[in-house]
Amino acid sequence: MGVLTKKPKTFEVEFSDPNKSAYSGGDKVAGQVIVEVAEVVQISAVKLLGIGCATVDYNKGKMHCRDEIEYLKYEEVLHLDHQPTDADGSITLRPGNRYKFMFGFELPQAGCLVSSYVGKFGSVQYYVKAIIEKSGHRYAECKRYFEVEEPIDINTQELMAPVTGAKQKRVTCMFIPDGSVSVAARIGRKGYCEGEVICIDAQFENSCSRIVVPKAAIIAKHIYLANGRTKEFHKKLTSVRGDHIISGMCDVWQGRVLRVPKLKPTILGCDIIHIDYCLRIYLHIPGSEKLILDLPLVIGTIPYNGMNSRTSSMSSQDGSGTSSTCVSLPSSPPSYSEISRDNCTDSSFIPLLDDYDEDDSPIFMCIHALPPPPAYTEVHMHI
Repeated sequence: MGVLTKKPKTFEVEFSDPNKSAYSGGDKVAGQVIVEVAEVVQISAVKLLGIGCATVDYNKGKMHCRDEIEYLKYEEVLHLDHQPTDADGSITLRPGNRYKFMFGFELPQAGCLVSSYVGKFGSVQYYVKAIIEKSGHRYAECKRYFEVEEPIDINTQELMAPVTGAKQKRVTCMFIPDGSVSVAARIGRKGYCEGEVICIDAQFENSCSRIVVPKAAIIAKHIYLANGRTKEFHKKLTSVRGDHIISGMCDVWQGRVLRVPKLKPTILGCDIIHIDYCLRIYLHIPGSEKLILDLPLVIGTIPYNGMNSRTSSMSSQDGSGTSSTCVSLPSSPPSYSEISRDNCTDSSFIPLLDDYDEDDSPIFMCIHALPPPPAYTEVHMHI
């Protein structure tokens, strides 16, 4: 009995549409398995597997935590068209030929899958694996990964509703009361997609003796669960900051903008991996913990269609939905600080050297060439 020493010269999986970036529930995954051999090979079967699963793996103290959930399991035996088989059902492959085994299968319907994800302590991955068997034993195998992205339409009543919140913190110095700080904020909706702009309306009040700094950032919350234990960490993605607020003063943001960067959509429906987002609005207080207000966000795949302008993020003119202790500011010509700070944060950036957050990654601000001063018209009254 001869011993097979050489692996296939070519053994790979090709998808029918190589330009397709992602699949979703109900889509068909189709393609071919290509085989070329360097010597005569008699194989018993070529099998194809479609696999999809979520996996978490991490250490929590002295405990090793691991869990797995299966979302896709498909198997079929592939056949060659017009290729004769031996009496025992085996196939003889010969050098110089390029053999193509066609395959195709449908993914489970929408709602049964979870979007692809690769993180620090877990992943959701989908792939096609081809296996060549000889005499009932595995002789060679190859795999090809593909992306799954379950659609999230932000044009729903829940995701188009405004999000508001307010928070207050009493500040102490050596256990002696030192006044308080507060923030009240509103955004026009809960759901956003990559490239869209979040417009922030917020009021900040500082009645403590220290100078505080208002800031806002998009935060990703990665949560992994296994063996009854939870592993969680937060990551700051993009941010903006306001002007210093001295003691006894307040500040108002009206439509301060923060653009949503390229992000993986919110992961829904997975019991062991949660990827959530929030808009974190906070006050940095020297010598004290920050005052933090988190407004929940959902990052979707189907962007705002402009039909529901009433709840659009750009329609914050119809009331902020939050109370403020600040006095209404009179109308006046815009200052240079207002001109530069109302621009989007995706322009040229420099690190803020006077940022006080030691535990944060550098926050960036917009730098623009200043426009000419606002025009002022002097009106002379004739009596």
